[in-house]
Amino acid sequence: MTTATTEEETEFGEWPLKRLMTEVCGSGPKSAGDMTRAQATEAIQRIFAGEPDHTTLGAFWLANRWKRNNPEELAAYVDEMCTHVEYAEPDVDPVDCGANYDGKGETAILGAAAGIVAAGAGTPVVVHSGDRVPTQKQDAYKHVLDDLGIATELTPRDSAQMVDDTGFGFYYQPAFNPVVHDLWERREMMGVRTFVNTIETLANPAGASTHLGSFYHLAFAKKVVDTFAESQFHDLDRVIMFQGMEGYDDIRPGYTKVAEWNAGEGDSDSEAFTDYEIETPEYGMDFEEADLEVDDVAADSARITEEVVTGDREDHWRDAVALNAAFRIYARGDVDSIDEGLDAARAAIDDGSAAAVLEALRAF
Repeated sequence: MTTATTEEETEFGEWPLKRLMTEVCGSGPKSAGDMTRAQATEAIQRIFAGEPDHTTLGAFWLANRWKRNNPEELAAYVDEMCTHVEYAEPDVDPVDCGANYDGKGETAILGAAAGIVAAGAGTPVVVHSGDRVPTQKQDAYKHVLDDLGIATELTPRDSAQMVDDTGFGFYYQPAFNPVVHDLWERREMMGVRTFVNTIETLANPAGASTHLGSFYHLAFAKKVVDTFAESQFHDLDRVIMFQGMEGYDDIRPGYTKVAEWNAGEGDSDSEAFTDYEIETPEYGMDFEEADLEVDDVAADSARITEEVVTGDREDHWRDAVALNAAFRIYARGDVDSIDEGLDAARAAIDDGSAAAVLEALRAF
């Protein structure tokens, strides 16, 4: 007996999203099965090509959300995405900061200031985001940099040049990752986050060897590390993640966890993964998360950034930026401890190096 082959099966393979839903991952939160790497790869290929019916796509995204993707599935999604990314590697090897693209709505974004201070201390930093990404569509890196008068809608080549010229660089998602940007409307209609919100932060458009990110729960940090380990595209040396405010790459005040993964340490990827707790008051960050709340996230974050990096603030904002910069300096291995990174960050503010980076970024 022969089985009829549809046009969609011929072009992509044997696993349309509807079939994956009915036979693998769509039976419910407790009974859904995991996809093979080949099935997950075919699924994301179909999504990027715009092949699935909109209802089917939404159902597939929701099924992935309730069943929770494993690292093999996420790595398949990431690797296929990366085949479409336009990479532009600067001459220096920066720290890749992959904060959630849908932004923050309550607390200031410290990553722009932290990255500029780290660059002033000699640690190149790359940040990347889109513009009002679903589902939150709140303020992200782009909007803070726009308010600072720094160019953001750059080609990847210009972004790489910005890193080499200033030590800090911004990569704009529509320019370097158009296949994900093209999903904007469908993601907006979903109304909830999907796995796309995870994989877009792992694009690493500058080809950095160090990734810095954040997590709500430690299990997510382990999943990200395992995703990088499963990836056939990425070949990172180091991953540093910490509990971030509003899911962003700004460290949460108080008792918080940090996760580290270093390639080549231990006999397995699991042995190379470590986690530990820190108390931020021990590093000068002695206040509550509520103290970092602002009225206008983009505008206030830009104002605070300028005041801190130019040395015009001596309050808790400077302390918060300095510790976040210290983590970037430490993540790249430019110092051996967070304490040493903190000293370097404070020195970059005090001697005017951070202010010089901001001036160079505005002139770029």
